[in-house]
Amino acid sequence: LRMFPMKIKLLSQSLTQFSLILVTLLIAAVGTQCLAQKQAPPPPSKSAQNKLKAALAKDKKTLLKVAEEVLSPLEYKVAFKSGTERAFKNRYWKNKAHGIYVDVISGEPLFSSAHKFKSGTGWPSFDRPLSKKTVVEVVDERHGMKRVEVKSKASDIHLGHVFEDGPKKTTGRRFCINSASLRFVPLASLEEEGYKELLEDADLMSEFKKLEGESGTQKGN
Repeated sequence: LRMFPMKIKLLSQSLTQFSLILVTLLIAAVGTQCLAQKQAPPPPSKSAQNKLKAALAKDKKTLLKVAEEVLSPLEYKVAFKSGTERAFKNRYWKNKAHGIYVDVISGEPLFSSAHKFKSGTGWPSFDRPLSKKTVVEVVDERHGMKRVEVKSKASDIHLGHVFEDGPKKTTGRRFCINSASLRFVPLASLEEEGYKELLEDADLMSEFKKLEGESGTQKGN
């Protein structure tokens, strides 16, 4: 009987230690989740891009399996589960570099930096796609509201939504797109990656000629 109070005390101490460990683990888990939300994932590596394109050429099941392996959880959720990344916390919302934005899965060119504008929404915004043939607009009535979803025709992934409140001087439309569904190809890499023929359609020819002129001047020096 004398040992009984001691056992109770030891049990109480053990439970207290366990509770502290559990609370510590929960705090760490929440902290990790918040960090993941605050940091935009980098675009897929060249190896990942090749795997995604190869999977796309097979079937949807294979694509989903490969995508889950090589994409970040955020990219996968946005592309295949119609998720939405955080405003002002994504990789391209304030990107001002010249170039084109391609489908993160297929590499299909979708948007141009020349058609990108500051919308104040915290997501990349464009007044038009590079071609109407590369995107699909679908009525979206989820979450109790009616919107128009934008999907990539090549890979069928979710890109974002389009609204009729864009720049009136151009198209009047605002393609509000998730960075997670895109990969940016800078002007200097367009030729190397096989996108040089799109310079005219992307309204980037003058910028490309400037770049070539600067490159020639540097070589001359």
